[in-house]
Amino acid sequence: MNFDLPPDIEAMCTALTAFARRDLNGPAHDFDSTDFRRRWLLAGKQGILGATVPEEYGGSGLDAVAAVALFEALGSGCADTGFAFSAAAHLFACLMPLVEFGTAEQQHRHLPRLCSGELVAAHAITESDAGSDILHQRTRADRTAAGYVLNGTKVFTTNSPVADTFLVQAVTQPGGGFFGLTAFLVPADAPGLRVGPPYAKLGLRGSPTAEVHFTDCPVPLDAVLGGEGCGASVFTGSMRWERICLFAVYLGAMRRVLDDTIDFVRDRVQFGSPIGEFQAVSHRVVDMITRLESARLLLFKAAADLSAGRDCEVSSGVAKVAVSEAAVQLGLDAIQLRGALGVTDGVAETLLRDALPARIFSGTNEIQKNNVARALGLGRRRPTR
Repeated sequence: MNFDLPPDIEAMCTALTAFARRDLNGPAHDFDSTDFRRRWLLAGKQGILGATVPEEYGGSGLDAVAAVALFEALGSGCADTGFAFSAAAHLFACLMPLVEFGTAEQQHRHLPRLCSGELVAAHAITESDAGSDILHQRTRADRTAAGYVLNGTKVFTTNSPVADTFLVQAVTQPGGGFFGLTAFLVPADAPGLRVGPPYAKLGLRGSPTAEVHFTDCPVPLDAVLGGEGCGASVFTGSMRWERICLFAVYLGAMRRVLDDTIDFVRDRVQFGSPIGEFQAVSHRVVDMITRLESARLLLFKAAADLSAGRDCEVSSGVAKVAVSEAAVQLGLDAIQLRGALGVTDGVAETLLRDALPARIFSGTNEIQKNNVARALGLGRRRPTR
């Protein structure tokens, strides 16, 4: 069992952390679409946005383990966790389904400009009454002579206010269950597609999110991704990548805040001594390190399963829960160790705000536990001999 990354990946991660720290940090509070686009192009040129896309389509062809290492480095260097989150959602929820399910024509048409940062992608799937329950969506795609017509509304769509391309899930066979959904590639300027105002969010403020409305939106036949009825498969494939690789951003963010916290407790003097000498403080720091390192090992194990083509239903679900819960608790600990300074604007409170949504998106932690339990066969009696 080798815990060391290859030297070329280590060098890439070191360079990326420095690059992100220097060039990818944006406005602390107010989202600026122009600045977002500027940084997006820089991220594309650096190879972040197409890291796991094959080289023939403009990507770097990295596997899931290297991608986790890369996005951990991005989260460490980029204090704007929302921007790093947007980059990960773009790549793992949108581009990787194109790699897995797209036709050669779709791949050559879309992927190079999505990898370069010229275009931004968004995956429109969540609805007000169909979040975790994706098979009960109401957005319809009705067949016409020329293709399909979309009608419906998506909510909480990451990147939608700045997106150029949407991966949209819609019902093509009502009551069809797993085979009733179909995925479509829809340009942002399609007639009948309208993006609502960005949400004001608790955290991840550097990642723009909004509703997407479809009103008699025409979609040609060649916009179907993976064939009619394959939408749920497309979604499942995207979640395999997202639930593992996206959460690497939080590993980097936790490392950044942990390092800052260690420096703080070394320098902060109370009662004539650095507070790091107090057992209550030092033990809390050790607990923070333990949570981070444990979550990190689980996430890299899940990435190794994905890279090797093994079933990662259990490992990805457990890792997603571990990373998100560790991030929330590490944020709380970082605030507590700073005392009153912890509740003022700074790295600790920012991590906590950015971490809280991680327990919800990509399937809530409760849903992850259901998925793991189902994969283990819990709730079913073993057959008698």
